[in-house]
Amino acid sequence: MNRVRIGLMGLGQVGRQIYRLAMNDDRFEVAAISDIGQPKILQHLLNKSMGSGAEIRLEANYLIGNGMKSRLMPADHPTEIPWDMFGTDVVIDATGRYRSADELQPHLDNGATRVILSALPDSLIDRVILCGVNESEARPEDRIISAGSGSTTATGLVLKVVSEAYDIEHATMTSVHAYTSDQSLQDYAGPDYRRSRSGAENIIPNETPALEWVQRVLPAVDGHLTAYALNVPVQVGSMLDVTVSLADPLDDIDSVRQLFIDAAAKLPALIETTWEPIVSSDVKGSSKSLLVDLQGSMKAGTRMAKIMAWHETLGHACRILDVAAIYGSMEQPLKEAL
Repeated sequence: MNRVRIGLMGLGQVGRQIYRLAMNDDRFEVAAISDIGQPKILQHLLNKSMGSGAEIRLEANYLIGNGMKSRLMPADHPTEIPWDMFGTDVVIDATGRYRSADELQPHLDNGATRVILSALPDSLIDRVILCGVNESEARPEDRIISAGSGSTTATGLVLKVVSEAYDIEHATMTSVHAYTSDQSLQDYAGPDYRRSRSGAENIIPNETPALEWVQRVLPAVDGHLTAYALNVPVQVGSMLDVTVSLADPLDDIDSVRQLFIDAAAKLPALIETTWEPIVSSDVKGSSKSLLVDLQGSMKAGTRMAKIMAWHETLGHACRILDVAAIYGSMEQPLKEAL
């Protein structure tokens, strides 16, 4: 199989993780990168903030690491990037700034065959793929795709595993999420009152778009899910608290725990379970989308179960590349159609 040639826009935390992962994965080659940061600082961050591994060099306008040579461009908007010059198969937009079909269309106009959004969209696009939940729905004609988000994929996996064994009357999800790059360290007037407060000092209640998109991709819970988020002063490691109300009585929590043990055996790249009394920092470096905390999961009443699980951004970066691989296998039919 030919390598999928990636155009990467944005070298923030997730973008750097995608670059590092692709650098060590024979399925991919990052052909070109767009970021407005100073090239030497971008190289420094790749070497210092992403852990051990092959050193990344900066030579003229190229980042070079482990034999992979990537053209670096200081573009700020999708309209400015000539992806066709680099033979890119797919562009991964990891900026978090462009989330609508109209905003992402210039990537296609400039030569990309497909665009994969690293976050959830703010309007309808061709497809949202949550690995382990609905990847079978991917189609060759999809051109603007979202790989979801870490908490959305984790929630989708939890609810899919449970819904395949039980009828869910209602589910409530709370995402206890590490602070994000769009939060301020100090109080600063932002888009709403709560998110204008310091992300380093506060637990900040927040709405989550995971609510809408999990219901879209998982019909079993459509109309039966509520969700909320709490951004907390933690840099790495997020927790998922899902409570499900079942149609029938639940014998004990062990039957639910076993569902996830079995799911981890079937999907070892996506799901893991642990009996260890872990905390958020223990999740750092996990490539899984869902680390189920068996000790923290419990029965509540006769028909309710609470599932505790963990995830971090590295797992989401892995899933973005998994989505790129899924569509990479469909690349030739689409190119012929175009």
